[in-house]
Amino acid sequence: MPENLNKVARVTLLFWLMKILATTLGETLGDQLSMSMGLGYATGIGITLVAFLAVLFLQVFRRNFYAPLYWAVIVGTTTLGTEISDFMDRSLGLGYLAGSAVLLSAMLSILAVWHKRLGGIRVYPVTLRSEELFYWAAILASNSLGTAFGDLLADDLGFTYLQGAMITAGVIGVVLVLHRFTKLNHVLLFWIAFIFTRPFGATFGDLLTKSTTAGGLDLGTLPATLVTAALLGMLIIVAHRQEIKEQAKASG
Repeated sequence: MPENLNKVARVTLLFWLMKILATTLGETLGDQLSMSMGLGYATGIGITLVAFLAVLFLQVFRRNFYAPLYWAVIVGTTTLGTEISDFMDRSLGLGYLAGSAVLLSAMLSILAVWHKRLGGIRVYPVTLRSEELFYWAAILASNSLGTAFGDLLADDLGFTYLQGAMITAGVIGVVLVLHRFTKLNHVLLFWIAFIFTRPFGATFGDLLTKSTTAGGLDLGTLPATLVTAALLGMLIIVAHRQEIKEQAKASG
């Protein structure tokens, strides 16, 4: 099978909106499995890992970009990332600071090997299968790291979920300004933004689901998951229609 067609989403404003919703969905869905359903973190990792590998297999062996499948993998990484972070903190007892350090090391190692093996790092377009595997490995590591960092803000540093969301939104805003007005490496800025959109979405998910005494709105994980999934689904439809229009223009 030829490896010459792009496999990943174009980085636009719509991309970042969908990424934030995907991270919120991953947080609420992960909490639904491990806590609300009482399955525990190890079982939650097992379930989400199987689901992630299934959609990843379909994504990697598909010849071209398909928005619904791509975003299913993204949600898989955000959900699995939630379980990985919580397992490291609560089951292994590492704590969010040590867990964040471990996940940051993993993220940097993946990027370093990616750069060394392929001579550079691209986030769009991604055409080679080897390049795509590095892409998804980095995304999984970044989403796990973002989860741990968001929980570090709330649980270890004592910020409310709203304050945590505002802090991470501020970081994202700085990255946006740097992207717009400086010549800093855009790939580097992409990964910084990708990492920090995870705690932004995660803290927003916690704001929706946690009890009012913990600073949340106490909506419950299931309602929050369903609402977020519906919103993301609508944006996926929009992205898919845009994709079809772009393909029609290219072929015409």
